[in-house]
Amino acid sequence: MSGEKISKTDRLSRNVTITLFVIGLLFVAFSLGAEFLGLDITPGFGMVQMFQLLLGITALTVAIFMHINALRQETARSLQADIGVRLAATGLVFAYVTGLSDLIRIGTHVQPQFERPFVGPLQLGGLALAVLVIVVGLALYYTSRGTRQKSSMEFIVNGNGNHS
Repeated sequence: MSGEKISKTDRLSRNVTITLFVIGLLFVAFSLGAEFLGLDITPGFGMVQMFQLLLGITALTVAIFMHINALRQETARSLQADIGVRLAATGLVFAYVTGLSDLIRIGTHVQPQFERPFVGPLQLGGLALAVLVIVVGLALYYTSRGTRQKSSMEFIVNGNGNHS
């Protein structure tokens, strides 16, 4: 941006986006790498690590949405963009429910006498599915028409990109 002056609002938005992205990356890295960094207090993947992972995923998702929105500067969102936002939000809710299911004692337990909840295969599968739903929502939002007249995914409706 050689000749353009960046407004205070745009600069603040960019700084918030970068800060959220960095915080999200740090939270995810610290939660997944706690054992390697010597920060694990309890054996296994504990609730603090899970909550930190979920906060990191949330911060990354919000930062990516803010970045895409800043790139587009659109006035009105398309239906596809709205579906993308709602789908990603649903993925976040599903990630929190899956990730914190141990808190309400519905997590994976191999033995009934196991004294503390742990992250099991069902929870990991649920988290993977939640992240996939978030990524699909982000992809729908990114590929929506923005300020263009047509969506970049219109080929799905018409069979190819040549029809209007």
